[in-house]
Amino acid sequence: MENVVVVGAGLAGLQTVVALRQQGYAGRLTLLGAEPHPPYDRPPLSKDVLAGKVEDTTLEADWAALDVTLQLGCRATGLCPGHVETEAGPVPYDGLVIATGADPVRLPGPGSVLRTIEDARALRQVLRPGRRVVVVGAGWLGAEVATTAAGAGCAVTVVEALDTPLAGVLPAEVGRHFTPWYAAAGVELLLGESVAAVEPGAVRLATGVELPADHVVVGIGVRPATGWLAGSGVPLDARGAVVTDEYLRAGLPGVYAVGDCVTWPSRRYGVRMHVEHWDNALHAPAVAAANLLGDEVRYDPVPYFWSEQFGRMVQYAGHHPAGDRLVWRGDPAGETWAACWLSGDRLVAILTVDRPRDLAQARRILDRDALVDADRLADPDLPLKAAAR
Repeated sequence: MENVVVVGAGLAGLQTVVALRQQGYAGRLTLLGAEPHPPYDRPPLSKDVLAGKVEDTTLEADWAALDVTLQLGCRATGLCPGHVETEAGPVPYDGLVIATGADPVRLPGPGSVLRTIEDARALRQVLRPGRRVVVVGAGWLGAEVATTAAGAGCAVTVVEALDTPLAGVLPAEVGRHFTPWYAAAGVELLLGESVAAVEPGAVRLATGVELPADHVVVGIGVRPATGWLAGSGVPLDARGAVVTDEYLRAGLPGVYAVGDCVTWPSRRYGVRMHVEHWDNALHAPAVAAANLLGDEVRYDPVPYFWSEQFGRMVQYAGHHPAGDRLVWRGDPAGETWAACWLSGDRLVAILTVDRPRDLAQARRILDRDALVDADRLADPDLPLKAAAR
């Protein structure tokens, strides 16, 4: 293989380039990115960048040592056998890694989204004391934006169509414990309210109520950025995610996919996984690179992600739908607690609030697929590792 192209210059794309070189690939290597910037870190956008603590999150890379042709501001528009179509013309490849990530879901009207460094910098300019900010969506991103906006002195209202915060990712019996955090931070949270329209100066709800808004931020999820693959033969699911096998092969010879745009089969959980988080973009590329270079390495991680919201660190590891029993570790009405999901005597997932040691110990248990004692697990005064059998 003499010519590898990586499409997508985010964390997953950069990690793919690094992994290929570390694993001995010495041929031509091209990294295509739709944005004009070198790869940068996205998690800080809704936190430190939005708060004005950090201006730039560019990821460190020794481009000279990597010997990469970096084509930025060059959007992929199609895929044909042996070459990627781009706005600047065709780019040939022998091996290809798709790492184009995801695009935010938008609503009609003047609302903004937060996905790029430009989005974060522009939104930061409007977060001023007394400004009325309406955030649509009480997911991870919505909570983080609300946290930062409230900290900047804005009058913040969060509108969520479902009945609890984080309802798209956590069961209601857990998500409802996030509700009091909003009021404590001075943020109005409207649950079970659908947005009918985003209009200049207001958000109109399905009930007819109008919420005054100097600015609207839409945080209702993302969709895989894979429209450019239509008709290519790369299999896509109903949401547009690239359907890979357990080796991250994307249905065509020499084509692999990593990151937010991918769904893969997990032997560990017995389902297809689609994880749109930093940890997946960090670790999947090493597997794709190895397999592109001739190895047979399965990708079957324990998912992990985190969120900083309302002065708390929330961390999650595992896949809770695989569980059949919920065990609380500490009082969820208190300051620090954890929710643990078990399948029989196996821990399959954990969510922690300001309990980083629990999370670290649980990840080791999850990696080993170890049995646990539920009674010891439920005792917040015991180290979590003491519950492992």
